[in-house]
Amino acid sequence: MKRRTAREKALQALFQIDVSSTEASSAIEHVLEGEAGDDYLSKLVLGVVEHKAEIDKLISENLEKWTIDRLATVDRNLIRIAVFELTYFRTEVPENVILDEAIEIAKIYGDDQSSKFINGVLSKVKQKLLND
Repeated sequence: MKRRTAREKALQALFQIDVSSTEASSAIEHVLEGEAGDDYLSKLVLGVVEHKAEIDKLISENLEKWTIDRLATVDRNLIRIAVFELTYFRTEVPENVILDEAIEIAKIYGDDQSSKFINGVLSKVKQKLLND
C-alpha cells in the first residue's frame, strides 16, 4: 500500500474512532475492507490514538481563535496524522512531504478552506518543532 493510501485510510479510521468511539483495531479492519493490513497505516492510527493528548496539545497551541473541538472532524484528524508524522517520523519522511500530503488529502476530503487552514496550522507546528 502506498503511503498516500495509508494516510487516507488512517484518516478514515481516525474519523470513525472520533465519531463513534470505535476501537482502533476495528476501525483499521473496517477501512481495509478485506485487503491485507498495512504497517504504515497501523503505525499512524495506533500512534495517533496513543499520543492523542500530546498531539492535541501541540495543535491547540497553534490554533488562533479556535479550539480543537470546533475543528471539522476531517480537518482535526488530518492535522493529528500530520503532527504525529512530524513528531515521530521526521527522520523517515521529509517535513515538506508530510505537509504536502496532508494538504492534498484535505483537498479531497475536506471543504474549500480545509487545505489552506491545515497548511497554516501545520506550518506553525513544524516551526515550533524545529525550534524546540
